[in-house]
Amino acid sequence: MPCYPLLSMRTPRRTLALGSVFLLTVLAAGEQQASSCSGSDPITAVPNRPTFSTTAEAVQCGVLEAEYGFEAANGHQNVNGLLKFGATSKLELRFSHLPFERDTSVAGFGDSGVGFKYKVRSQSKRLPTFSLLYNATLPTATHDLGQGAFGHAVQILLSKDFGKHHLDWNEGIDFVGRTSPAHGFDRNYFSALAYSYQLSKNWAASGEVAGFSKTNTSTPASLTVLGALTYNVSSRLVLDGGTYYAAFGHLPRITAFSGFTYSISDLYHHRR
Repeated sequence: MPCYPLLSMRTPRRTLALGSVFLLTVLAAGEQQASSCSGSDPITAVPNRPTFSTTAEAVQCGVLEAEYGFEAANGHQNVNGLLKFGATSKLELRFSHLPFERDTSVAGFGDSGVGFKYKVRSQSKRLPTFSLLYNATLPTATHDLGQGAFGHAVQILLSKDFGKHHLDWNEGIDFVGRTSPAHGFDRNYFSALAYSYQLSKNWAASGEVAGFSKTNTSTPASLTVLGALTYNVSSRLVLDGGTYYAAFGHLPRITAFSGFTYSISDLYHHRR
């Protein structure tokens, strides 16, 4: 969810082009997969927000879903976005971007990302939902506020419901591209455990502990503790808000955030 670039025409065009490629891929997938979805279930949002961890559950087949949020801390603000599309009942295509980011006195655009989530199996009475996540970081940030190089991340995702209780557990590895003069990748490891409880029909509370190991001499390990509330306006729209505290690492001590998840449309509906 949260991330940590001045405005130029080059980067917005690049990000716009990446978004267009994502949408074209979505439409192409629709031509091939529309008949494979039953379309009998009502559209229900599947939020990844508000935690750093990612749920193992996938967006419904044929559904295009958007997540956008704003976060603010001392010397830091950003707007972060994620588009998700259920290409099949198991495969979710993903495009993330930071249309605005400010760190101290510098503002602009952040890095983008493209990837996918593949659901290996759904949860049963004893076993959790198990999925694999891949994301490629694209260096679209202005003024050296992003990684400055391509990167890759692979994660294992586990999710399980216990009545009103829900758990998400992520374990992954990030390959962070080095900038000149050195080339290749630095490496870090990501772990997150998130818990949520359904307070009522519309309200839920979430908590999470998440962290990265040391990447290199300039990027030490980090650990965050998060607390948030979510409100279901409808089955398709979920609002969220909360804060996270940085126990250590190069992050603001306390960051507040808010955002939403919205299921836009079932793009396969008219093709069935």
